[in-house]
Amino acid sequence: MNIQTSPATDASVIPDTMKAVVCHGPRDYRLEELPVPKPGPGEVLVRVILAGVCASDGKCYDGAPKIWGSNDGQGRYIEPPITVGHEFVAQVVAFGEGAEGRDGLKIGDHVCSEQIVPCGDCLYCKEGLYWLCEPHDIYGFHQRTPGSWAEYMVFPKKALNYKLPEGMDPEHGVFVEPLGCAVHTVNRAEIRFNDVVVIAGCGSLGLGMVAAARMKSPKMLIALDLHPARLELARKCGADLTINPRDEDAVSKVKELTGGYGCDVYIEATGAPRAVTQGLDMIRKRGRFIEFSVFRELVTADWSIIGDTKELDIKGVHLSPHAYETAIRMIAEGRLPMDEIISHKLPLEEFEKGIQMVIDGSASLKVTLRP
Repeated sequence: MNIQTSPATDASVIPDTMKAVVCHGPRDYRLEELPVPKPGPGEVLVRVILAGVCASDGKCYDGAPKIWGSNDGQGRYIEPPITVGHEFVAQVVAFGEGAEGRDGLKIGDHVCSEQIVPCGDCLYCKEGLYWLCEPHDIYGFHQRTPGSWAEYMVFPKKALNYKLPEGMDPEHGVFVEPLGCAVHTVNRAEIRFNDVVVIAGCGSLGLGMVAAARMKSPKMLIALDLHPARLELARKCGADLTINPRDEDAVSKVKELTGGYGCDVYIEATGAPRAVTQGLDMIRKRGRFIEFSVFRELVTADWSIIGDTKELDIKGVHLSPHAYETAIRMIAEGRLPMDEIISHKLPLEEFEKGIQMVIDGSASLKVTLRP
């Protein structure tokens, strides 16, 4: 196999083995020693700088039934054993045959890659909806695409890769994936200048949504969360008003601000069933309800509100299509307080601590692992 490197990054300095966190099942994640992958034709080998711990990682670890789907090892989303992790920033160290220069990359570049590697052949890919690809190979979930909780990983031939600009803190690149999801969410909302927009949930993703929604210049941008520190960050990201539902009735407050009608757009980013029913009550007739979250359990709501009562537009959001370039630009331009959003950088060996911090959620925002 012809692996292309530069004199500055000779193949001899790439070790034979690496540390990696491997999922074998719910609550069965293990730090293991694995061979460093070899890039095949068209592939790129990268050294992981930082890897993010997503809320979905915590739900996967905890065995959320809607994610695993069964207890027989054949998960709904996860194919164990698999190296986990779909949020990351990395540095190019080697190219497989024919890959040198792809996506404008060279040895030493700081890079990220969209979390889904589309097949290019299924119905959805052929319709241009690559993020809904039927095989749906996502880093860290499917065995064809091992993830980023490792010292090295490979970008497959069909991966969608992006070089980070000079002058951008490379560690901030770990936030490109979640911010890309936030950008896609806001795009789905089709925000207009006269809209009152409510974003429920000010975790790292919700904060990204606040920053992206601010760029759409709505009439009023309101952020909801149960944690005062997160609400303070939401104001830094561009929220006009913040509400803590523990302290006041958020539905009544929003209706008071809108002459009794309710908000035009409600974006749900908490993953809490109560936030869904709250949004259905808060939104005005013919409003736009945007659902992003992955829930641990089924959500029950009065569907009559959606149809007969309010004639709502309900839109789901999946992944981050056509959003990475915008996310990279937002970070490079300093539109978010990145050093406050990336709240923790733990060694890879402390992955279980990182997972538990994300599951608890009270003392962290974006938890990352450093291989």
